[in-house]
Amino acid sequence: MSRRVPASLLRDATERAIRFLEGIDARPVAPRGLEALDRLRHPLPDNESDPAETLRVLDEVVGPATMAMPGGRFFGFVIGGALPVTVAASWLATAWDQNAGLWAPTPGVAALEEVALAWLVDVLGLPAGTGAGFVTGATVANLTCLSAARHAVLERAGWKVEADGLFGAPPITVVLGAEAHPTLFKSLGLLGLGRQRVVRVPVDGQGRMRREMLPPIAGPTIVCAQAGNVNSGAVDPLGPLVEHAHAGGAWVHVDGAFGLWAAASPTLRALVAGIEGADSWATDAHKWLNVPYDNGIAFVRDVHALRGAMAITAEYLPTDTPHRNPSDHTPELSRRARGVEVWAALRTLGRQGLAEMIERTCRHARRFAEGLAAAGFEILNEVVLNQVVVSFGDAAKNERVIAALQAEGTCWAGGTVWQGRAAMRISVSSWATTESDVEASLAAILRVAR
Repeated sequence: MSRRVPASLLRDATERAIRFLEGIDARPVAPRGLEALDRLRHPLPDNESDPAETLRVLDEVVGPATMAMPGGRFFGFVIGGALPVTVAASWLATAWDQNAGLWAPTPGVAALEEVALAWLVDVLGLPAGTGAGFVTGATVANLTCLSAARHAVLERAGWKVEADGLFGAPPITVVLGAEAHPTLFKSLGLLGLGRQRVVRVPVDGQGRMRREMLPPIAGPTIVCAQAGNVNSGAVDPLGPLVEHAHAGGAWVHVDGAFGLWAAASPTLRALVAGIEGADSWATDAHKWLNVPYDNGIAFVRDVHALRGAMAITAEYLPTDTPHRNPSDHTPELSRRARGVEVWAALRTLGRQGLAEMIERTCRHARRFAEGLAAAGFEILNEVVLNQVVVSFGDAAKNERVIAALQAEGTCWAGGTVWQGRAAMRISVSSWATTESDVEASLAAILRVAR
């Protein structure tokens, strides 16, 4: 295989990607052409193939079978379509092909990530000096933050968990809301804290922890709050919760996969009042910041605790540097330079552009709720952020409406069961969603539901 730069191949890929994105609004949102995927199922070739032919198969076979997530009418999950500048930045970062774990071999992207993280701490109103690292998504961000929490609460109890493990360690109490996200339980299981060994606090009708039901705090304790219920968008009472937890010496972690971004908006910031008092925060940049997958961020107030849980050394690793080594703040040693896309998004949007993008999607969500309610359908949540939960009737009716809507193709939304009610969930997270997209999608939903 030639070592020459394959300029024609890269240009071909660029042209195919541009055609895909330019055609995103003209195609059904749901995947199509699934029967062609059988062409991928063949034995591994014995000989080399033409790279141009490989690219053609990708484009022609897999391209049509993708969900139109980058477009303006995908509302199935809390997923932002990647901003054009972040797509371009991702292409460039991929060409750079940097293993972004250490400063010495990759100072360019390490410096870029350090700047991006400082910008994020500032725009989200987190405490100055907060440590942070880029990970794959909120699942691993929760894992990273909870690792730091485990380190800190056991260190206070005189136990070095990274050295001595959990056998014989003082027990840790984990307190969380009854509607905590499943990935939080996954992280607790991976950390040996147990998915079931938790204290579940009852929630109100919007999924918020009831402050009067918070248990007494004693001994090593981690309290997990939520900023942005995955169905309703509601936020736990963060100020009172932090005050109660810290009075008992507990660590407070906030799962803010998408809701943390409300702190970047002057009009929405009150919803997350008190969030700056927590000890750690997890979020996704591929949600409301609208950068490509995969991109999550773990923030920890106590950098010592984060580094204590994450840092490693080896004789062959150039870790002795006055600069920040990214791998000291994440579970990964080898990883791509995720911060490039975040830096590109923040530099391009600026403080005001970021706030406007978040506020605009919330405005679109309110329009969905108003239109559906006016047509006689029941909105099950208070639309405080970008989430709308609508019921069309019983479970069977909801299932029929959702299936018909997905098949119709104008937009894509998914089903949910929230507080015992079957419903459809609309998540508006993409920079690409316009008022025209909302009106076309609303008309399609009403047409199908009727």
